[in-house]
Amino acid sequence: MTHPLIETTRLILRPPVEDDVDSWAALDADERAVQFIGGCQSRANSWQGLATAVGMWTLRGCGLFSVVERDTGRWVGRVGPWVPEGAIGTEVGWAFSPAAWGKGYATEAAGAAMTWAFDHCGWTEVIHCIDADNAPSIAVALRLGSPWLRVDHEADGKEVQVYGQSREAWRARAGSAG
Repeated sequence: MTHPLIETTRLILRPPVEDDVDSWAALDADERAVQFIGGCQSRANSWQGLATAVGMWTLRGCGLFSVVERDTGRWVGRVGPWVPEGAIGTEVGWAFSPAAWGKGYATEAAGAAMTWAFDHCGWTEVIHCIDADNAPSIAVALRLGSPWLRVDHEADGKEVQVYGQSREAWRARAGSAG
């Protein structure tokens, strides 16, 4: 399987590798970064999360990308198509280190991941499952053109707000942006 590499104006998106574990674990240990996505994790649990993300690429042909700044090579977060067992739908999610917040990276990376998922995975819809209190992620979803769709429950029973859009809506929006 060929692993994709996506380059945006400021970022590189690539499947995660074991060398990402230090940065992945640092994000997972930051209370602000993981407040709405399960809370702080031990380094061992972060390694398991990284391994899960790597394994999804083999099992599902997609998964979270590691996000790296083009200019510095610094790992700043993870984003991408995420469809674990029991998923609500075809999701593009994101998590970024607080040092990368406020730069538009989540919107830039998630938009690139959405385009990739529609073009390479054949998805007809992308959703974003977001905690109702996570205003910054809701703002990212709205900037992506993904309106609120419904309330749903993830496999673990957690209630989430579901935002999303169809492939046709994304392509029409992308066409009008150019």
